[in-house]
Amino acid sequence: MVLLRRVIGDALRTRRQGQHRTLREVSTAANVSLGYLSEIERGQKEPSSELLAAICDALGARLSELLREVSDTVALAEQLPGVLVPMQDEQAEPTPAPVAVRKATNRGVRQVTSDGKVAVSVRQDSPLKATLRSTRVRPAERDVVCAA
Repeated sequence: MVLLRRVIGDALRTRRQGQHRTLREVSTAANVSLGYLSEIERGQKEPSSELLAAICDALGARLSELLREVSDTVALAEQLPGVLVPMQDEQAEPTPAPVAVRKATNRGVRQVTSDGKVAVSVRQDSPLKATLRSTRVRPAERDVVCAA
């Protein structure tokens, strides 16, 4: 199951790191404690709408942009079988999602999909636990990801 707080945290961390800023810089600008911001980024705490708006402002991003990115990530995850709804039969071969790759690893089942703009990697550790990672696909990488 994909947790919304983890997807939000990943999106915030990606934006912060993309700006080469520290947790301390963003927490000071957003007027939130460093520890709490860290917990939000790690998906351990779910921020209120007011706090999320303050963090977005500190990052120079619009709240709507962040929520759109989170929405796109969740929409892609919904296309992967067994991510948001447990699969009925683990042995049965799932219906392939558009541009999706599924492989078994020693830490569960790993699935990757992309819509050309965002690539989503999901590691299914158990029927109720999944780790979701999303990345923006750069124009040069789109052909490589879409060919997967």
